[in-house]
Parts: sequence; structure tokens; C-alpha cells
Amino acid sequence: MSTYKEIHLVKRPHDGKIGPHLFEQKTLPIPTPGEGEILIKQTYMSLDPAMLGWMSEDRESYIPPVELGEVMRSSGVGEVVASNHADFSVGDKVMGMTGWREYVVSDGSGFNKLQDGVTEEMALCVFALPGLTATTGLYNFGEPKEGETLIVTGAAGSVGSIVGQLAKADGLRVIGVVGSDEKADWIVNELGFDGAINYKTDDLEEKLKTLTPDKIDVFFENTGGPIQQHIFNRMNTHGRIVVCGMIADYQSDNPAPGPNWIPLIKKRINIRGFAMPDHWGEVPKLLQKLTPYVQQGKIKYRAHTIEGLDNAEEGLNMLFNGENKGKMMVKL
Repeated sequence: MSTYKEIHLVKRPHDGKIGPHLFEQKTLPIPTPGEGEILIKQTYMSLDPAMLGWMSEDRESYIPPVELGEVMRSSGVGEVVASNHADFSVGDKVMGMTGWREYVVSDGSGFNKLQDGVTEEMALCVFALPGLTATTGLYNFGEPKEGETLIVTGAAGSVGSIVGQLAKADGLRVIGVVGSDEKADWIVNELGFDGAINYKTDDLEEKLKTLTPDKIDVFFENTGGPIQQHIFNRMNTHGRIVVCGMIADYQSDNPAPGPNWIPLIKKRINIRGFAMPDHWGEVPKLLQKLTPYVQQGKIKYRAHTIEGLDNAEEGLNMLFNGENKGKMMVKL
């Protein structure tokens, strides 16, 4: 009998650290789809910083946690290898919530077929959570206008790189904050950003002044960290701050304090936190907005791919120590 592997969450990361003690791998017989169901062989699985939150016990977050004993949550792409569903055929490439497993049986709910010409890597890098998140945050809350200045932290990451490219295509001055000279070179010379700040080595205040002579109108926050205060102090009147992630604080016992609220009043700054589950109903509209940029060659991406489900935990840790170069995913 043919078997497959899946990984279950069995403990909470109480110390904020991700390790093998949190997971249990199981080997099971490959299932057979029932009436109205499909069997999907997962080929690429997404790894995202939000997974740390999904593992926690927090019941007040934007999405319920993964329960202990359940398959770890993730999105992915795969191929339909057996079908008893009228809308799906063997050989269809699909994308949806797959989990940390090699095969998944589904009734088709939440799975969408990949369009012709869209590879598995492109689907996860652009048309899945990264592109949807970037498009939602930038246009729903950032309200970018031609000629303005936008700064994005985590600029070489899957979301930040798309935010910057969209803004650049719309005629904004775009500055990215990254954690290495290699990433700085990539966003400037490959993606077309107007400048980059290496938060690990640059004089943050001076570099920020040099790169934002007209100060900052839109701040797309993905990371937190010390540069947050410097950016906040450079905001223009009626600026917009979009808070998407705070990866620098996710594993911290004492998250950094936020900015003083008095400048918010003086400058009438709008701050908005958001999470994609509130916007699933907008996905068709978001894709309609994003797709033309991709078709016109205005969105580049890169994937950081590791091999094998066994290495998913290692890949997830790479997101938090900054070792990844591009969208983190597992090839199964």
C-alpha cells in the first residue's frame, strides 16, 4: 500500500521558538477520494511568518489557532491525481489551503485552478497570500498617489517586494528597508527601488534623511525594529501607515514600544492594521487589480525553495532569522 507523510502540531511554542519538539510526523495510506471529492498531490507548499501566530494559543487573533493534533496549516499548490468532482479533472493544477502534507483530499472548496502560463512558483510568490496581502494593504489603506514617497520594511520579502514594485509602477518614490547588502542590491538594481537601507549596518537616521528628501507619505510596515521610530518621525502630514507584520517582535518576550501618539494628532496620520482573512471576499477584485501589473512585466519575484516536507521547520526558521532570499516555500 502506498503511503504519504503529514506533519501535525503537538505543542505550542511557549518560548516563541520553533523546533522539532512542536511537531509529529505521521505516515499514512494515501487516501481515495469519495463522491464529489478530489485527491491532490501537493507539489509546492508555502511557508509564512504568520504560521508562528497560528501555532500559538491566542484565541483573540484574526484566525483561530491550529489545534493540537491537527495537521499544521499552510497554503500550497498541487496536481489533481484522482477526481470524482465534476469541476476538476486529473492533471489540473490547483491552489488552496493544503497543510503540511504530501496528499490532501478535498471537496474542492477553497481550491482554484491555476491559469494557463502560471507556474507553481509564480502562483505562490505572486497570486497567493503575498500578492493579495500587498495589494490589499497598499491600495485599500495606503492610498498611494503619484509623486509621493513610500517606504516599506521587509522590502526583499514576498510581500514587501511586491508592495514596492506596485508603488514604483504607480509613480511613487520607493525606499526599501532590508537586512543585507545583497538584498539591498536586489531591490534597487533588479526591482527598481529608488534606494535601500540596510538596518543592520547603516546609520538609520542619516540614511533615511538622505533617501527621503521630501519625507514619507506611506509607510508599509512588515517588520518592526528600531527603524520604525525613525520612519515614524519622517512622516508627512496626512501620512498613512499600513501595519502588515511585526516579525522582529513575534519571538520577543518584550515587544518594542510603539510611537508617541502626539505626532499622530499634529500630523493627522492614519494608522491601519489589517489581516487578509477579513478580505477573502475581495479576492476576485484584488486579482483583477494585480494581474495587469504582472502581465506587463512590472512585478518580479524570486523564490527561496527548500526540498522535502521534512525540512519545513528549518525553512520556517529561516524566515525569522532573515536567511531567506525571496518567498519561502517547500518543494515536495
